Amino acid sequence: MTALEQNDQAPQFTLQDQFCTEHSLSDALKNGPVLVYFYPKASTPGCTVQACGLRDSVKALASHNVTIFGISPDPVARLKKFSDKQELNFTLLSDEDHSICDKFGIWQLKKFMGKEYMGVVRTSFLINQSGYIEHVFNKFKTKNHHEVVLDYLNR
Repeated sequence: MTALEQNDQAPQFTLQDQFCTEHSLSDALKNGPVLVYFYPKASTPGCTVQACGLRDSVKALASHNVTIFGISPDPVARLKKFSDKQELNFTLLSDEDHSICDKFGIWQLKKFMGKEYMGVVRTSFLINQSGYIEHVFNKFKTKNHHEVVLDYLNR
């Protein structure tokens, strides 16, 4: 399956966060656009850099009424440890069965050090209040992901 693209309708979902509270995309969209960013695994170097960049940019993103949902196939307990250790100030959601990753088309065959496996292709989607994908962020480095998103919002 290929990843969803700009102007595609975003799949609705409800997932548990790092505190075992359920969050749904439809509820979050009532407050403004939602940045849904998919990352492979909590507490790994790249995912930590990306999350901390967003953490440090929460106020700037909030000025655009953007809610952040970080989604990975990690269990809730791992998300809680990650969130606590990095003092994250946004919602991490657990997609252990990768069903939401599948719906967004970012659970794909990957290659690393000669091995092939299925996993999350690091991608972010800005979803507008109508529930459509306004922009896809898939060309960035983990250290500047937050800057790429803010550059788009500030255009």
